[in-house]
Amino acid sequence: MAGGKGQVQGHQLRFTVLGPVRAWRGEQQLATGAPQQRALLAALLLRGGRTATAPELVDALWGEDPPDAAIAALRTYASRLRKVFGPDSQVLASESGGYAIRIGMGALDLDAAEHLAAEAEKAQHSGDRPKARNLIAQALNLWDGEPLAGLQGPYAETQRIRLSEWRLSLIETRLSLDLELGHHAEAVSELTALTAAHPLRERLRELLMLALYRSGRQAEALAVYADTRRLLAEDLGVDPCPELSELQQRILQADAELAVPTTASADLGTRAAFVRPAQLPATVADFTGRAAFIDELSDQLATTEGHVMAVSAVAGIGGVGKTTLAVHVAHAARRHFPDGQLYVDLQGAGPVVADPHAVLGAFLRALGIMDSAIPDSLDERAALYRSTLDGHRVLALLDNARDAAQVRPLLPGTAGCAALITSRNRMVDLESAHLVDLDVMSPEEALDLFTRIVGEERVSAERDSAMDVVAACGFLPLAIRIAASRLASRRTWTLSVLARKLGDERRRLVELRAGDLAVEATFELGYGQLEPAQARAFRLLALADGPDISLAAAAVVLDMDVDDAEELIESLVDASLLESAAPSRYRYHDLVRLYARDRAERDELPPEERGAALARLLDFYLATAAQVYAIERPGDRLVDHLAPTKRPGLTFADHDAALDWLFTEADCLLACAQQSAHGDTLRRAADLLAAATDLAESGANARRYEAVAQHISEAAQQAGDLQAEGRARFFLAKAFTLAGRYAQADEEAKVAVVVGMAAEDPVPVGRASVQRAIIALGQKRLADAEAHALRAIDAYRADGDRPCEGSALCNLSRVHLETNRIASAVEIARQGVDIYESLGRTLRLANAKYALGVALTRAARTTEALDQLTEALAIFRESRQPLWEGMAHQRLAEAYLASKRPAQAASHAEQALALRGIGGEWRRAILLTVLGKALMGIGQSGRAEACWREALSLHEQVGMPEADEVRRLLTPAAVA
Repeated sequence: MAGGKGQVQGHQLRFTVLGPVRAWRGEQQLATGAPQQRALLAALLLRGGRTATAPELVDALWGEDPPDAAIAALRTYASRLRKVFGPDSQVLASESGGYAIRIGMGALDLDAAEHLAAEAEKAQHSGDRPKARNLIAQALNLWDGEPLAGLQGPYAETQRIRLSEWRLSLIETRLSLDLELGHHAEAVSELTALTAAHPLRERLRELLMLALYRSGRQAEALAVYADTRRLLAEDLGVDPCPELSELQQRILQADAELAVPTTASADLGTRAAFVRPAQLPATVADFTGRAAFIDELSDQLATTEGHVMAVSAVAGIGGVGKTTLAVHVAHAARRHFPDGQLYVDLQGAGPVVADPHAVLGAFLRALGIMDSAIPDSLDERAALYRSTLDGHRVLALLDNARDAAQVRPLLPGTAGCAALITSRNRMVDLESAHLVDLDVMSPEEALDLFTRIVGEERVSAERDSAMDVVAACGFLPLAIRIAASRLASRRTWTLSVLARKLGDERRRLVELRAGDLAVEATFELGYGQLEPAQARAFRLLALADGPDISLAAAAVVLDMDVDDAEELIESLVDASLLESAAPSRYRYHDLVRLYARDRAERDELPPEERGAALARLLDFYLATAAQVYAIERPGDRLVDHLAPTKRPGLTFADHDAALDWLFTEADCLLACAQQSAHGDTLRRAADLLAAATDLAESGANARRYEAVAQHISEAAQQAGDLQAEGRARFFLAKAFTLAGRYAQADEEAKVAVVVGMAAEDPVPVGRASVQRAIIALGQKRLADAEAHALRAIDAYRADGDRPCEGSALCNLSRVHLETNRIASAVEIARQGVDIYESLGRTLRLANAKYALGVALTRAARTTEALDQLTEALAIFRESRQPLWEGMAHQRLAEAYLASKRPAQAASHAEQALALRGIGGEWRRAILLTVLGKALMGIGQSGRAEACWREALSLHEQVGMPEADEVRRLLTPAAVA
């Protein structure tokens, strides 16, 4: 009982045992302690207020092997429970050497269930079958999984078996009443699942046979008997019970008394003319997950008990499981609608939709209205339908609706009734409807569904492949069922074989076919209903490789005004062919995207139109990223060397808005750069990478940035485009440097300089030279580092690029530090700061202050150093650069160590390490070394040694010269 089932009298406390053992005060769950403490609580609750002696409780909790201090443990548990109960502690009483819990009526879910079951029995004896059935359903609804879940001990196990058996008995009684009330068709599905779970339980078999027979499935009913007889003989060596054998004979003889009881129709409603319909399709036996949606819809339908009409509309793409969910919820909500349930498939996704006029005729017949009394006009039929339902509580499940106009005449319109609607279109124009957008399954739900169909044994043997399969299905229930069914019918296939087949995007939709089920056919129904403009937009927007697309970018792809594009795109959202991931952002389900691209390539969009759409998108991203770069790095001449674009990008009011756009669009922007690395868009793809360099330096997108740089570099080499190759190689070198892979970085930077000079392109010549200086510094090749830095300064001065000249000066300052030219190092770094201060508070100013802070630390001017580094840290944070933020923390730690403040040093080193993964393993090793020194300074030598050992291991893995310093730190004398 999760929160609020059952009525409580006399006490605020409530307890549950029909699931996990829990205690509640109002809506607040109380912490009932460890399993043994909860076992004591359960043992007392299950005694119905009677006192349990200490020996009885010891036996209940520990059986034949109690601990020596068992009695003392009981006292401790009891004392702790009283504290948990707070102002209601008196419910746990100590008397006669034992304990008892005394609570009010309805405070224990088991008591509530027993009371409901007793009332059901009275109702059944008095002939009120509907009431009896509903009371038992309420009792069963109090279960929340396995009784006494998670508790050990002999008493808990005995009670668990008892309560589980009682629940099964209640289910049998409820199903028997269902059959008496004419509910045989829908009982078949549940009974099939139950007999599979309890194959030797003959009462369930008997009910299944009767339900099948009353559903007109005589042969199946007799087959159940044959299966039962064989199973009992093989497992137990006995024959079926007399009741089962007698039922078989009566079925063979077509006994008229086995038909639906004549009293059923009288039980179904208060009016003699009213017939209680039971039209819901069977719920699937392997229904999985969707708990949040079930709760949301169930709560909405339950409002009918407050005498209002509830209307819920579930929308989602084809195959997402709208009907399956709605049917499941409708079955669960039947107790709220004792006068019946109507169902119709409105065929809204097909070329010919169901006519409301005909549907109303069918509904009226199902409600007992004679054909001669059914009027001709739609309005009159709708009025009679509402009048017939007046005073009754009926649920109408309107499945697969086209639009609101189709369902309006079918709404009950009567207090106490409800309509549950499914549609691919969002029914925003359906008055007072509770709208629910059904998304795909979570990975866990998807894997659970796949496992239920395929079998635990096959999935557990290849769990990773199973996850690959459901991911390839886009977590779409229909696709998962198809994939699982194919695998289940092919015993020789392994999961890895299926995963490999689905891994080919070009064949994925073809592979997702099984019998009359096909994902592609489901999408075809929705696509066929689109107007030409919608269909064009559906195809065009699918061409972009990004995970989603902004409204602004989508408008560019469609070559439309933003307002017009939004109206068109939102119509695709309403048709459930696109999803609105966030305000003004849209995305496809993976399989829908494959389908849309397939349609685009089937003569419906010429190659030149597809290419033009993607070229417009590339121009938009490049122009906008260049704006961000210019805001972040004012005066930097890179933007002057970027390829011109035919379209303007977005403009930004301030620095924060620019960065917001860049990091929000990171995945889409990088995907566009990679997708455009060919033909006449190759250079612009390389330039987009250049303009988006902050994505690499931030660390968050470093790996993806590196992969795209590699792709563009290889594409440029194959195309023989020296300019694109030089730029791509430089940014690849930068990505390698940031990851601490210096050897690869230096090789790429060296080639970038050569290729850039051949192309007479100043972009890679200056920048790659700076990169080589940084790499050489890290590898302690100081003469090389100085030469590269001086070459970069010359290149930047020749290009008139003052900001980049400042960057090269800061790196030259580092070379002077490493060669013990401390005074000149401070002076050169100061020149870099002066350049950037003239440009304002920018990211590059932070880089310069960082360099100056490092130099001042070495000059023993630690107060000044701390000031510079602290300001640099603040700017790095503002610019969302966690890599540089971590490096600033490292330098602050070193400055605090130099000023003999190891505690502050340790704090900054830990903050840098918290940015795990930023800067690669080499950077982590440097940080661990600094942290070890700080820890040694505060007397934590053991921990310091552990840091150094890890640092040494990392240095040895990457072959860095800093390993020698760490080895010296680890000498016995240093540690001592």
